[in-house]
Amino acid sequence: MTEERLIITRKTNNKFFLMIAVGVVLLIAGIIFAAAGGGGEHQAEGHEAAAAGHEAVSWTKRLFVNLWMNNVYFSGIALIGTFFVAIQYVSYAGWSVLIKRIPEAMSYYLPIGGVIMLLVYLFGSHDIFHWTHDYLYDVNSPEYDPIIAGKSGYLNTAFFLIRMALYFGLWIMFSMWLRKESINEDMNGGTANYHKSIRISAMFLVVFGITSSTSAWDWVLSIDTHWFSTMFGWYVFASWWVSGLAAITLTVIILKQNGYLKMVNSNHLHDLGKFVFAFSIFWTYIWFSQFLLYWYANIPEEAIYFIERLGGNAGHYKWIFFTNLLINFAFPFLVLMTRDAKRQMIMLKLVTIAILVGHWLDFYLMMMPGTLGTSAGIGFIEIGTALMFLGIFLLAFTKGLTKASLVPINHPFVEESVHHHV
Repeated sequence: MTEERLIITRKTNNKFFLMIAVGVVLLIAGIIFAAAGGGGEHQAEGHEAAAAGHEAVSWTKRLFVNLWMNNVYFSGIALIGTFFVAIQYVSYAGWSVLIKRIPEAMSYYLPIGGVIMLLVYLFGSHDIFHWTHDYLYDVNSPEYDPIIAGKSGYLNTAFFLIRMALYFGLWIMFSMWLRKESINEDMNGGTANYHKSIRISAMFLVVFGITSSTSAWDWVLSIDTHWFSTMFGWYVFASWWVSGLAAITLTVIILKQNGYLKMVNSNHLHDLGKFVFAFSIFWTYIWFSQFLLYWYANIPEEAIYFIERLGGNAGHYKWIFFTNLLINFAFPFLVLMTRDAKRQMIMLKLVTIAILVGHWLDFYLMMMPGTLGTSAGIGFIEIGTALMFLGIFLLAFTKGLTKASLVPINHPFVEESVHHHV
């Protein structure tokens, strides 16, 4: 088996830098418009937000919420890269060997994501999380909140930062460890690195099982501090997971179209298509189960979460609510239903791009109503921030892809993957 090296041209890198630059320009333009023209509008909405238990919206608040949302989204996709690799190892999978360097490289964003997460929290925690305000815990304050005060053992800045450091520390450690064993296997051959990778993966999956849920509670669920859901950890995981699968599949297609991954064929695409198809349905199952719980359990006080997104605030989020279901369930379900569709690059490309946009909207819907209320929108700030993060993610991701052969040349199951047939 010969090496296959990816070469990222200066022209391609310049496209990523241009993407970041356009994002910065749009972001600055959005901030200028928000600061100059949003005064009266935001003032009125500010009283509404305050009445709902949230602070008045300013352009800084909108900026920090967008930075947080995009970083949670892209950090999750990067983490899923390591999760995908670990799943392949513990299940002794052979079909995916030819594409495993793609999810390995996705984790190169994690250190960047960790730094951004810390900085955004340190400077913008009050704008994102209602529970960070001291007056909520002061029994003598008119704004004392007994429900939030009762959660102070878990929701406090010191413990929150410790957990954040622990999550990223463990994720980065396991990602680098698996990557190191994978590259050593290329150099040394044999099966020692492979068996060690299985043990590392098993440990990582235990860590992932806990931290994927607790990080979802910390970074997303605690925005709506009064609300709770026993399924929320699963819901965020499902959104991250299907987004990660879409990113892997789309990367395989783009590399294949550019002359790389020559031994990857329609059988590998078929398996990736089945994953994307199946877990789009899984995400919908979790979405529907969480939505339905409050109806059949008869918990009307918890329905406020969905009223804010579906019927409250004059239906401000209603179009996103239904677009979310259309893009993330109906579109992949209908398009990828047949065997042939799962084996065609154009079909998979359309679906995976739609899913990546759709689940960005899913995270938008999770975070914006609880932070910005009716002051939220999709404008220059949102598009600019998303482009910036996409450019940064692609720079880190492609750097990871160039650091090793795209084909793991000494993996014990590489021949099985080459001759994979479904």
